[in-house]
Amino acid sequence: MRQATIGKELVVRTTNRVGLLADIAKLLSTQGINILATAVFVSGDEAELHLVVDAHHYALESLRDAEFPAEEREVVLVELPNRPGFLRRITEALARQGLDIRYLYASAAEDTSHTLVVFSCTHNGKAVLLLRER
Repeated sequence: MRQATIGKELVVRTTNRVGLLADIAKLLSTQGINILATAVFVSGDEAELHLVVDAHHYALESLRDAEFPAEEREVVLVELPNRPGFLRRITEALARQGLDIRYLYASAAEDTSHTLVVFSCTHNGKAVLLLRER
């Protein structure tokens, strides 16, 4: 069974440097905040970190208190079985409905039964309704 919901991710845009993600991970872990999924993009000297955490309000406050420029974004969170073909099924369903994926990342270990997929598309609410019907 797949569960699709609207969720929040935190996005930090800042100057890239060695140890940036380590510093953010340390800050959040010392606050007892678990990072469920992350994606990091670097272009030139700029870094953009996307974080899905288990306590986004506290994480946002902690990041801002530590002077990291953080913002919240709406994303779709989908829990899928960790088996071949499930990502294909949801991306094909989105494409059939004309929903363009802006970005997507996922988190799973090889020996786990489920995968957390995080994405943003042209209409996140419609994507959630579509995926709940399947």
